[in-house]
Amino acid sequence: MEEFEIFAAAPPGLEPMLLPEFRALGYKDARYGPGGVTMVGTWADVWRLNLELRGASRVLARIGTFRASHLNVLAQRAAEFDWNAVLPRGVAVRVEVTCARSKIYHEGAAKERIGKAMAGAGLRMESEAELRLLVRIERNVVTLSLDTSGALLHKRGHKEAVGKAPIRETMAALFLRAMGFDGTQRVMDPMCGSGTFLIEAAEIACGAQAGRSRDFAFQHFVGFDAEAFAEMRRSLGPVTGPPLAFGSDRDAGAIRSASANAARAGVEELCAFSHHAVSDASPPDGPPGIVIVNPPYGGRVGQKKQLFALYGALGKTLTARFGGWKVGIITSEPSLAKATGLKLMQGPKVPHGGLNIWLFQSQL
Repeated sequence: MEEFEIFAAAPPGLEPMLLPEFRALGYKDARYGPGGVTMVGTWADVWRLNLELRGASRVLARIGTFRASHLNVLAQRAAEFDWNAVLPRGVAVRVEVTCARSKIYHEGAAKERIGKAMAGAGLRMESEAELRLLVRIERNVVTLSLDTSGALLHKRGHKEAVGKAPIRETMAALFLRAMGFDGTQRVMDPMCGSGTFLIEAAEIACGAQAGRSRDFAFQHFVGFDAEAFAEMRRSLGPVTGPPLAFGSDRDAGAIRSASANAARAGVEELCAFSHHAVSDASPPDGPPGIVIVNPPYGGRVGQKKQLFALYGALGKTLTARFGGWKVGIITSEPSLAKATGLKLMQGPKVPHGGLNIWLFQSQL
């Protein structure tokens, strides 16, 4: 397998925000579509994407494709497939099958055939295995994809403390990009919780690799070159400079957590946290930047009726003190966003935690 198709998954509605990350890495032929971004590359590209992409939730390697309109044909084609070109004998693999608009429609039967073929190559199919094979049968075309990431990529490897309803790091990175953040502007979150937006902003500003502190599933694949990967992975090193990411929260425990998370990420010098209510928030000295905030909303924390006052206070504070700043508010309730009194532009719907959320933007 010199080159193959690589797919980086992103939350529906935010796929266009992931594409510029590919462009920045030099992948000019990558294209976005439903669910993520696709390109053609090598295993070295898979390693690099897992390390560098901030907005992708996982990276899939499409290792094989063939036609099969009957279970017997599926069994034959799967038995002919060279599994050991990618997966070493003896490893356990979790197999997940989906069927759509195909003559093969029984996912359990298809999984059984795939499992028998893999057993012939010395592989074990186990429901709780860490390595994962995705089998999609659509219009009688079978696509085999390996999850090269393992744990979802929002798990950066250095964040321990989280708030009551945290937003994932990958989604925070995409929302920051949607706000136009490029690593040079100052960012403020007046309800920062565990500091996700601010730590992502600080890491972007100092060029940190998103996956520098964690391991990946591809490290267990055939052909993985540990020495070459070690050269690709960069340690962050000392980070100095004036803060560019500013956070506050009325919960003192959240501020302690955010500070600890920033320190573990190695970007504490770029972050400044303070303990006070949103009504006491004020901009740092210097030019306007970006305010991005993920306030509580009815289906997530608290009851919606009790939150209108909070959103109203947020809007009044921003209007009174943050002239010239660009504002982004993430919420599942458009009525709560409207309660800020700001002139807001509503972004695309994004599924998150069983809810639909939106990024509302305003220029003050």
